[in-house]
Amino acid sequence: MPFLALFTAVLLLGVADSMIHSYIVLFGADVVGLTPLQIGVWASVSAVSGITISWWLGRRFDRRPARAYAIAVILLGAAGYVLLPRVSSFLLLLLMAATALGAMGAAFPQLFALARSVLGEGSAGQRSAPLLRSAWSLAWAVGPLLGALVLSRGGYSWLIWTAAGVFLASALTVLAVPRPESVVVTDSTPGNAPVLLIMSVTLFFAAMLAGGLVLPLFVTRVLHQPPASVGVLVSVCAVVEVAVTLGLAVVPGRVRQRALIVGGFGSLVCYYALTVVSSGMLMLMIGQALRGAGIAIVGAAGLRYFQDLLAPATGRATTLFANACTAGLLVSGVLSGVAVERFGYRTALLLCAVAAAAGGVAFLLGSRHRSMPKVHGSV
Repeated sequence: MPFLALFTAVLLLGVADSMIHSYIVLFGADVVGLTPLQIGVWASVSAVSGITISWWLGRRFDRRPARAYAIAVILLGAAGYVLLPRVSSFLLLLLMAATALGAMGAAFPQLFALARSVLGEGSAGQRSAPLLRSAWSLAWAVGPLLGALVLSRGGYSWLIWTAAGVFLASALTVLAVPRPESVVVTDSTPGNAPVLLIMSVTLFFAAMLAGGLVLPLFVTRVLHQPPASVGVLVSVCAVVEVAVTLGLAVVPGRVRQRALIVGGFGSLVCYYALTVVSSGMLMLMIGQALRGAGIAIVGAAGLRYFQDLLAPATGRATTLFANACTAGLLVSGVLSGVAVERFGYRTALLLCAVAAAAGGVAFLLGSRHRSMPKVHGSV
């Protein structure tokens, strides 16, 4: 079954990705001895490389859809992670970030583009984005815990090698997906880059990720909660994100994607507003439920919106959305760091709310003159 193979591939990719990225900063600092600046540069080079490779492969996918692109970047990334524990030179780490490790950033959009191409433009293809996004969310709920278990038993080397093995399993699973049929993408295809829509997604994920960096410090240093409480909050967010993402696949057809996505932006804004006035775990957990809902809606329905809007340019649409998310990652560290140093934790969280609200406004403006396809539920 094509969808089952795709779901498994995305799940395995997400598990490996979450195992790596939950601890890669600590690996760089504690094992390699990188400074915070060097870690930031390393992460930025990897992100820029991922954006570039994703853009290139997205164009190639639209001209000639194939499974080979996803398989190639996952295998290349897995090979890079096999070598990573043996590398101690900062220049070599940068070279790896610009090539093998950066290439892994193209795997996510390639798998989602492959799903839309294989499953078609009908209801099954349109439901693929939220359903596969639920696999990604589920992976991030269990991957860090699995990573912690491996790390406690075998250290960073075995953690990274285990993740590389899971990446390999993901690549092999893609072989079970049928070869996609070619789709002609002509100049008349509505494939012009929707700048305001891209900006809206970038602002959303910049706000989300920046807030994710500030929240642990706010919870422990301002609200004086134990460090373990951060893990509880993350788990609440992950569970809600999975549930809402699955629910998006059965949303009634009368509900339009535009209204749904605007609600996702509003949910993230409400999360920050509630968090800054929180005094205990109950309010924080309610806020995390709002955060999980917002991430699920914009992450899944937003991707589907891009695919519908730019169809049949599936590779370009998926890559634009994924690269907008990565661009948000690039600016989130600077946004959160400067805000905390200048204004404090609560103001930093409020600024994240402002960024999310600005993203919602950008989405409203960018989508107002465009055809708004409806959500297709189960049939």
